[in-house]
Order: sequence, then structure tokens, then C-alpha cells
Amino acid sequence: MKTLVYHEYGSPDVLRCEEVEKPTPKDDELLIKVRAASINPLDWRLMRGEPRLVRVIGKLMGLGGGRPGVDVAGVVEQVGPGATHFKRGDRVFGGCRAAFSDYVCTRESKIVSIPDNVTFEQAASINVAGLTALQGLRDKARIKAGETVLVNGAAGGVGTFAVQIAKQFGAEVTGVCSTGNVELVKSLGADAVVDYTQQDFTKLGKHYDVIFDCVGNRSIAELRRALTPQGRHIMIGAPHDPKLTGLLFSLLQALFTSTFSSQKSLPLMAKANKADLQFIGALIAEGKLTPVIDRCYSLSEGADALRYAEKGHARGKVLITFG
Repeated sequence: MKTLVYHEYGSPDVLRCEEVEKPTPKDDELLIKVRAASINPLDWRLMRGEPRLVRVIGKLMGLGGGRPGVDVAGVVEQVGPGATHFKRGDRVFGGCRAAFSDYVCTRESKIVSIPDNVTFEQAASINVAGLTALQGLRDKARIKAGETVLVNGAAGGVGTFAVQIAKQFGAEVTGVCSTGNVELVKSLGADAVVDYTQQDFTKLGKHYDVIFDCVGNRSIAELRRALTPQGRHIMIGAPHDPKLTGLLFSLLQALFTSTFSSQKSLPLMAKANKADLQFIGALIAEGKLTPVIDRCYSLSEGADALRYAEKGHARGKVLITFG
């Protein structure tokens, strides 16, 4: 089988499409024939290996080895002897390692069924971006109906999910994006859109109960100006080229703010959760949420796919699809 791999850190030029042996599922695993896999910032940050802390985090998360991709959708090819919930031929999606491959093995506990009217491409977009949006808004921000939510980076992979999920929880949503994405964000249900090339949302005099920051391009002090007295700032994204000192300072500042102020700055890393995957899949199946897919690439075009995603201007998700 073919897989996308890199043997040294660097730009997408280090990626190669290589032939490797097809894996065999262990006791609690499924072998999945991949139909679609989506790209996340995690993939190109691990590939770049900068700042070096990323390399440590990747190894701690078990994502080393130079084979990117953690979001998968496909068909069960083989069931491990201890896996009991799926059978050969089932359509499934969820989390894995080395998703940019013809076949992957992953634990049954990380996988759920794809609803009948949801495509492989839609399902592949959910795992990281959808869980981040849902868990950030529901669990970290604890949003309530009628609250005001601002999504900074509303046209990106996480942002397009966040706008729609916040609306599902009954929030009044403002999206921040570039001029070319204003109509897209409106179409997702945003009540208002701020074009950051024309206006600075931190200086408009408006205050939000929740700022869901997918970009990480504004300081905590700036964001606090746009929060209500009890407002919550959810930290999702990081600058494109983050410095280790800057990341540590932001985390310390967030801790200080959350400890000594009624306003909260809360970092988030999404956790694997089957019930949450099923919840988002059901929203898509019911027509209440639509994953935004910018472009699809073949596996042989994997370097181009990560190069495009790394630029940071994708509208929604970038996918690698398989036949």
C-alpha cells in the first residue's frame, strides 16, 4: 500500500509517497480502507518540527514516526479478534495515526459509524475540527442560549464548525474573517461578520460573552477589551510561526488572568470522544450542520495539499481523498 511519509523535518518538500506493508489489526483494532482524510495544522506543524517543543508534544501524543494525518473516514476491511462493534464493509470515521495512507489500523474506541446520508468527505472533516469546536464551546465556554459569541477565524476548519455549533446552542454569533469569506460565514448562519481587513473587532466597543479564538493573532489584553465582565476567551489557534517564549508567556498570562479576574482565558486541546463524534455526525445527517470543504487532493498530491493548508487561507477543510 502507499502512504505519505517524511524522514526529516522541514517544508512539504520532505514528504514522499512510499510503498509500505499493509498493517494488520491488533486485538482491539480495525483495519480501515481509507476513502478520505483531512489535514489539520497539527500535521504541518509536526512536519516542520518548529518550535522544537512541537517535536516533544508529538512524541508524547504518539504521533511521531513521520507519517501525518489523524482524521479518517473509510470502510472496515478487517476486524481485530477483540473488536466487537463493527464488521467488514461498515462505513466509519474518527481518529487514527498515519491517515494519509491507503489503509490504517486504529482502535475501535476511536471510531464511529458514518450516518447513511453523510459522505466520506464530510465525515473525514469532523474528528479534530468538529471536536475542537464542540468541546471548546460546550465544555470550556459553557455557552448558553442568548449569549454572544465571537469566532475569530470563522472561515477556517475549526471556525466553520464553531459558527454553526454556536448557533445550534442558541448563541448570537459574530464571525471574523477576510473580505473574500464574508458571504461564506454569513451562509453558515453568523448574525454578524467583521471583515478584519476593514475593522478591528477589539476596538469596535462591542463586548462578547465568549471569544472563540481559532487564530491566536491577538494578545490576551486586546481580547479582554472585547469581553464582557464575565466573558470567556477560548484559546484554540496559535500564530503561524509561534515562538516558544511567546507560547509560554500566553499560557502564563492566561493562567494569571483566569485566577485573578472574572474574565477567563482557557486553552483547549480536544479529546477523543465517540459520543461527540456521533453527535456531530447526527447534526450533519439532519442538515443542521454542513462541513465546509475547500479542496480535495489525491495521495500523490499530498505535498501540494499540505503546502496549501499550511498557507492558512483555506476555507474550511482540505482533504486527501482515495478513489
